[in-house]
Amino acid sequence: MHSYEQIFENNRKWVEAMKGRDADFFDKLARDQTPEFLYIGCSDSRVPANEIMGLEPGDVFVHRNVANLVNNTDLNVLSVINFAVTHLHVKHIIVCGHYNCGGVKAAMIPKDMGILNPWLRIIRDVYRLHAAELDAIEDENARYNRLVELNVIEQATNVIKTVSVQKGFRKHGYPVVHGWVFDLKTGLLINLNLNFEGILKEIRKIYDLTGIDSEHTEDNEN
Repeated sequence: MHSYEQIFENNRKWVEAMKGRDADFFDKLARDQTPEFLYIGCSDSRVPANEIMGLEPGDVFVHRNVANLVNNTDLNVLSVINFAVTHLHVKHIIVCGHYNCGGVKAAMIPKDMGILNPWLRIIRDVYRLHAAELDAIEDENARYNRLVELNVIEQATNVIKTVSVQKGFRKHGYPVVHGWVFDLKTGLLINLNLNFEGILKEIRKIYDLTGIDSEHTEDNEN
């Protein structure tokens, strides 16, 4: 049996296994989804979102792309964030990178990558912002891994800049944005302990898109 055909056999076995655990599993799955988490991760095939979080289908709304980027011109990721916050009312948004990320490593290669150039430039911009710290790391692998972490922090910050998150948090007190890294060698998730409210407060001077702060300032001035 070819690997492609094997997928359907695996699917049938999975269905039976899930029914064995819970006879009503697929009836429940067919109902409306109510996930508490939006996971924005890398497309890398070694990092399955649900499994590393120990959660079931329906528990996590997922968006993945090369190197887990949140680009302000990428309507795909922005639409996912908007839908997750506005319609699914997720409580947590997680940006999860992983060590030994091919996308991050590719961004460090001085080479024309064709269509990947504008995508990888986002990571190169992260390096530029943190060049002093990164250049001080002599070990190349350690430098790459630190860039993975810094990239997660920057992309999580980009999530916080979105109007959907700003308005949602102002109105409901959620979602809260988190930054994680998955360690392929240990299987463990590493919480970067992102200071969500601190970052939100810091960026609001420039990136406040709700209009509420400016209206409040104008009212005080009048």
